[in-house]
Amino acid sequence: MKLFVEGWRYISQSYAVVNQFQLLELLKRPHVNLFHREMPYLQNWQPTAGLLSPGEETALRKIPQPSGYADVLLRMQMPFNLKPASEASQTVVFGLTEYGKVHNAMLSAMGVSDFKQAYRETDTVIVTSSEWSRQGFIASGAEPSRVVVVPLGVDTQRCRPLPPDERKVLRRELGIDDYFVFLNVSSLHPRKGIRPLLKAFSRASDRHPEARLILKGTSSLYESQKYVIDALNEMLTPQERERTIPRIAYIGKDLSFEAVIRLHQAADVYVSPYLAEGFNLPVLEAIACGNPVICTAGGPTDDFTRSDFALRVDSRPIWVEIDNESRLLLSPNIESLVAAMERAIADSVFRETARRSGVMFVEENYTWSKTVDRLLGVFSSSMMAFADVVPV
Repeated sequence: MKLFVEGWRYISQSYAVVNQFQLLELLKRPHVNLFHREMPYLQNWQPTAGLLSPGEETALRKIPQPSGYADVLLRMQMPFNLKPASEASQTVVFGLTEYGKVHNAMLSAMGVSDFKQAYRETDTVIVTSSEWSRQGFIASGAEPSRVVVVPLGVDTQRCRPLPPDERKVLRRELGIDDYFVFLNVSSLHPRKGIRPLLKAFSRASDRHPEARLILKGTSSLYESQKYVIDALNEMLTPQERERTIPRIAYIGKDLSFEAVIRLHQAADVYVSPYLAEGFNLPVLEAIACGNPVICTAGGPTDDFTRSDFALRVDSRPIWVEIDNESRLLLSPNIESLVAAMERAIADSVFRETARRSGVMFVEENYTWSKTVDRLLGVFSSSMMAFADVVPV
């Protein structure tokens, strides 16, 4: 199979992360003749070296530019480009919907006014990573048979629990060995749930002063620090801020993937009371590292969380006016979130069970190898469907 991929690399952005790990796995497949074309970043982002290992970054740089004609062209960037590629038999677009639909800002960036019309005039296949995201495309007019769920994966050689002695050393190095640590890794945009998270953490840490919260943002790509400051000012009283801020650590600089995984390995619980997500890969990475997770019920994480390693936060779907249009959000219940955080602190049996069962669940179902197996299956199916209708 000759495969062209168009996408982003070398930044800490979710599409780039997915693209890079898929490319590294595709390089292991001898029957795939792989090419890559770097696409312009969405904003004035700058590439960052050292996010992956030197060997992996060298392997990514050595992937040749597309030439000739391919069996499949896979697009891994935003805005979505649904137009059939002139240099490939079949076009596949990776995309996510977070707000229950393809929203107007995305349509504007795509240069189309009607997603349904733009999509149905093509034979393009959309690959997305969750059923929640798939339903968003269908609600926008995509043909259900051409929107396929391929879940994301993790590198379980990296994302794994540390032995107890190594974990103790790591926690001592990070200065958290005497604390109970919650972790969130995201842009910290309001849709990631930073407001309910800070409110709930303030309440839980008042009753459990040993609790700490690490927020890993990405200042090079987003206004992560501003999002945190705004949320603190909006959600907490001056007295709550005075008590809570000393218990929070914010990390905004770019870290290597290995360093982010060390945060997962050092933390006690991963918490993500999101309002809108297409998949939420850090939740899966946390599970693979042996951590119980707390996340919003009703969204994409329902696909890959189970009660033996995850606590789901009650939520209700709401339509909210954002940028002059209605978008679907999940509103996490603060009381449910506080209860989940306090249970995570108090229930050591649950944490130990989660450490075993979550790791096994990910290893059996959600590795990058399995992701690429599924992705190649989509390519094969779409190529056969195309051959059925086009003379060769």
